[in-house]
Amino acid sequence: MSDLINKQILLKSRPVGEPKESDFTLAEAPISQPGEGEVLSRTIYLSLDPYMRGLISEGESYAANVELNSVVVGGTVSQVIQSNHPQFQAGDFVLSRNGWQTYAVAKGATLQKLDPSQAPLSYSLGVLGMPGLTAYTALLDIGQPKPGETVVVSAASGAVGAVAGQIAKIKGCRVIGIVGSDDKRDYIVKELGFDVGINRKTEELNAALKAAAPDGIDVYFDNTAGVILETVLQQINLGARIPLVGLISEYNATSAPPGPNLRPLLIKRALIKGFLVSDYQHRANEFVSDVAGWLKSGQLKYQEDVVVGLENAPRAFIGLLRGENFGKLVVKVSEDPTAV
Repeated sequence: MSDLINKQILLKSRPVGEPKESDFTLAEAPISQPGEGEVLSRTIYLSLDPYMRGLISEGESYAANVELNSVVVGGTVSQVIQSNHPQFQAGDFVLSRNGWQTYAVAKGATLQKLDPSQAPLSYSLGVLGMPGLTAYTALLDIGQPKPGETVVVSAASGAVGAVAGQIAKIKGCRVIGIVGSDDKRDYIVKELGFDVGINRKTEELNAALKAAAPDGIDVYFDNTAGVILETVLQQINLGARIPLVGLISEYNATSAPPGPNLRPLLIKRALIKGFLVSDYQHRANEFVSDVAGWLKSGQLKYQEDVVVGLENAPRAFIGLLRGENFGKLVVKVSEDPTAV
């Protein structure tokens, strides 16, 4: 292993507002040897997700912040090179949290073995991984959509929103997606089967929502908060449910944004509930069974946006927060031996 070099992306400085490439630095480090119960693996795919923005900030978050000059956190799919754990052997593929680096040593107890014959390896970072589980449990457990109801999804072409909207369609709902471009609007309607797509950048949102949902909104799957939430609240129905999954509109804010008027929540006796996917791991087996079945039957479609090269992760992450990605954003760090 002495000839291997571990390339790492470190957090150089905490971003103020929108992250800059200069907030990150590419470094090299020697490969560590795995200890007892540990596994050394090579990163194949790295997941980039909006939640990472909070973890590189100064303020308090729901998980530990990344320390300065430390490897940026992130979910990964890796191949085992050397194992001192009885459940893993060289050549195995694993789901891990090795972060923005080419090699990593992790405790075997933190890894999940993957079967590449079930689905492409990268799917474990998206539709069959944390984003998919987020969409599945937040929509079904908090949103509780019923046939014939109207569901609105913000950031609807993203890794979470696209899955949530399609599941709502599978459950018999009328689904409206809010996106940031005409291409994304066409994609969610023509490819994913949403009933209506709204381009928030070119359409007046309040009027567009009234036209798309003349009978009001029963479930709002909220990935963004901010102005979209404020607008949706004015059109919710009695007993509406709002899974609050993301705060994309606030991630780069330098001060606390003004809050929406919450009076409609009172008048409509609506439920808005914060969501963290870590609270729903007990649903993982049911989720994988359902979503894998929907993928196989063609009821659920999935798109990835793949960036090649670890060195391009900072630029891609900045683009993610701007909404520039199209589908689940992953970085291909090294060759995937299972790819055809």
